Amino acid sequence: MKRISLCLTSLLLLTNALLSQDRTDLKELSKELNRLDSLVFKLGYNQCDTAQLRMIFSEDLEFFHDQNGFLNSKEMLLASIPDLCNMSYKATRERIDSSMQVFPLYANGELYGAIQSGVHQFYGEEPIKPKYLTSTAKFTHVWILEEDQWRLKRILSYDHQTPN
Repeated sequence: MKRISLCLTSLLLLTNALLSQDRTDLKELSKELNRLDSLVFKLGYNQCDTAQLRMIFSEDLEFFHDQNGFLNSKEMLLASIPDLCNMSYKATRERIDSSMQVFPLYANGELYGAIQSGVHQFYGEEPIKPKYLTSTAKFTHVWILEEDQWRLKRILSYDHQTPN
């Protein structure tokens, strides 16, 4: 009986150690993808800086938007950024951090990608006006490890809701 109890205790300790390791890995993965997501939007969308986006986007990027259609290349998406920066107001995006979820993707036990999803809000800023909410939407990003670098391969932006 002592031997069975010892085996069960050992098994429980090993299982807890493995689960803790998985949680740590997921936490680190989430942290890295959230950092990259921030670069995409803080530099690209909010500041119209496409240099960082060139390094983060996969060459065969696809962007699906429920209101503005489909872009099937990195270059098409990069070419659309100046339109965002020439609107009648300054557009900015803020991620709702509490909505973030990350799901690792494995092939034969090796991490090859991840799905990141959440909710973000878009704001308008104009001189003499307070910042105002223009829409809230959901997003899903598919990140792929390419040559040991995370690259954004698929973007889905959907369920855009305008405030009442």
